[in-house]
Amino acid sequence: MTMRRRRQDEDSTDAEPETPPAAPSTNLRADGPWDSTERSPDDDPSYLDLGSLWVRGNPGFSLQVPTDDADGTMGSVVLVAEESGLELRAFADARSGGLWDDVRADLELEAMRLDGECEPADGPFGPELRVRIPVTLPDGEAGFQPSRILGIEGPRWMLRATFLGREALDPDDNSLLMHALRDVIVVRGDEPMAPREALLITFGEGLDVVESTPQ
Repeated sequence: MTMRRRRQDEDSTDAEPETPPAAPSTNLRADGPWDSTERSPDDDPSYLDLGSLWVRGNPGFSLQVPTDDADGTMGSVVLVAEESGLELRAFADARSGGLWDDVRADLELEAMRLDGECEPADGPFGPELRVRIPVTLPDGEAGFQPSRILGIEGPRWMLRATFLGREALDPDDNSLLMHALRDVIVVRGDEPMAPREALLITFGEGLDVVESTPQ
């Protein structure tokens, strides 16, 4: 999805002592996304089994699974809603976490290499990136491809969520796609995996999903 470029009360001895305000929660995933040990989709038939990811279906968006290479490997799922999209990729992480810090630095360097713009920002899951990469549109005019990239770390996994199109330009933390992101369940598995190793997408029994290749 691309866009065109454009130019105090008085003291009282009888007063009840005030209750100190509750400390803000440090759990950035208190409302999801979830680890498979935290929430099970077994009792919710709206969830789609994609192997490493369980995604709750919604008539407001379509779901596509691109192939990453000639071997047909599938590492991501894309939710498409009107003028916006959301790409989800999951990776193995160390027990101590910290992968998103490294990946974020790599993404900043890649944006610079492509002569793009990369602006750090604070979001609902902590640090995130707002990226604009220059592209040539089909009509030959100069434009840019905007993206909003979030990294969410769970138990030995990291979920990278990339908003595309309109929602990359005008972020909405209460949108249909953001709620879809919070509904995601990540299935890491118990097998040893190196940090950054992709948690691949597979189709559950009876699942009918539109496959696509990158444009």
